[in-house]
Amino acid sequence: MAEQRSFDDRDGWIWFDGKLVPWREANAHVLTHALHYASSVFEGQRAYNGEIFKLNEHSRRLHESAKILGFEIPWSVAEVDSACKEVLKANKLVDAYMRPVAWRGSEQMGVTARGTKPHLAIAAWEWGKYFDPALAENGIRLDIARYRRPAPYTAPVHSKAAGLYMICTLSRQQAESRGFDDALMLDWRGQVAEATGANVFFVRDGALHTPSPDCFLDGITRRTVMDLARNRGVEVVERAIWPEELESFEQMFLTGSAAEVTFVQSAGPWSFAVGDLSRALARDYDDTVNGRIANS
Repeated sequence: MAEQRSFDDRDGWIWFDGKLVPWREANAHVLTHALHYASSVFEGQRAYNGEIFKLNEHSRRLHESAKILGFEIPWSVAEVDSACKEVLKANKLVDAYMRPVAWRGSEQMGVTARGTKPHLAIAAWEWGKYFDPALAENGIRLDIARYRRPAPYTAPVHSKAAGLYMICTLSRQQAESRGFDDALMLDWRGQVAEATGANVFFVRDGALHTPSPDCFLDGITRRTVMDLARNRGVEVVERAIWPEELESFEQMFLTGSAAEVTFVQSAGPWSFAVGDLSRALARDYDDTVNGRIANS
């Protein structure tokens, strides 16, 4: 496999605080508040055939994430939408992954964020499947993460905030060092929560089960897949799921803008089949994002 090129050394354009700048010049200072105190929020979204899937939902969530962290993005949702389209066009991309990110600047150094200036940047690049397609076809293998998703009263869990991903990186790193592809995370109560960067679904007796998103993001892809399942007449059950239940589920898959619909063959000691419903929903999602059926 070819070595991946560093993300700071590429050709192209990044939208940075209101204008397109050359990729290598889209830089922030080392004493930026966000780097030291995690005062940053972001989105992950994909373009298919030149159209950014559910762009407005992503831009609205970006604004809401910033508000939860106590700062305002100086560009409106409509302006963020427009900037994302501008980035796609400037880089001559048709199928791409896109990363808008907003953060507090370098005007203040300390826990206090008083007087810091909000910034916004948007980058896009060609990015294939989140997991190796050869592995994902038969389902990926999940470790069980050491760290747990925090309680809503201990962290801003409904913001797509950079700081909340620290334990995700640690969990993914540990899983990979142990020979797994990713990790399944529990929440502070010990209930099933999500993977390190994607929501989780289970199938049993023809019904779809997924954890209630009370301490993690209610993903845009998650909601899309739930609608697709309902369109097929599949019962969708959002509820608390305990790890002991996993032995009773027949299928498992992940959903996310990066992961799309990814099959799972095992999570810790529990094994799953890549079944008909999982494959059907993966096809439905692929058809939806590529405009072959109407967006749900």
